Amino acid sequence: MLFLDPALLPQGPLMAIDPGTKTLGVAVSNTDRTLVTPLTTIQREKFTQDAQALLNLYDERACVGLIVGLPLHMHGGDGRRAQSSRSFVTNLLRLRDLPVAYQDERLSTFAATESLIEAGVKPSHRKDFVDAQAAAVILESAIGRINQGVTHTPLAPDDPIS
Repeated sequence: MLFLDPALLPQGPLMAIDPGTKTLGVAVSNTDRTLVTPLTTIQREKFTQDAQALLNLYDERACVGLIVGLPLHMHGGDGRRAQSSRSFVTNLLRLRDLPVAYQDERLSTFAATESLIEAGVKPSHRKDFVDAQAAAVILESAIGRINQGVTHTPLAPDDPIS
């Protein structure tokens, strides 16, 4: 079920993904959403394999909602990557009806890279962590929106919403 307002997601741990063409960065929060942890990076294969790997992590962590990074253009419009993220969500919801909300992910990879640099991660190792770290940035942003009561979420006209 797609939510316009992430504050309407059930209480409990959330999972976020940074969907890319080759990988899915994954991060999770704790139950009270005060701590966000980069979890892993799923190497993309076929949709069913990707979705099953993601849903396994979702279940293992007892998550109650999924935040999906939406890669909008800097001017706020959709592009191919945003449409790909929306398609991923549409197909995922066909497999399982779970609470999903989008989060604008503009500059999340940049912020993730900066935090890895600040943490002293060597350039040769950054690519191993940047997608999960970007998912953590996305999740932190979504939780910030929830805590501030911000309800605007970018949706396409054909997205099924609650």
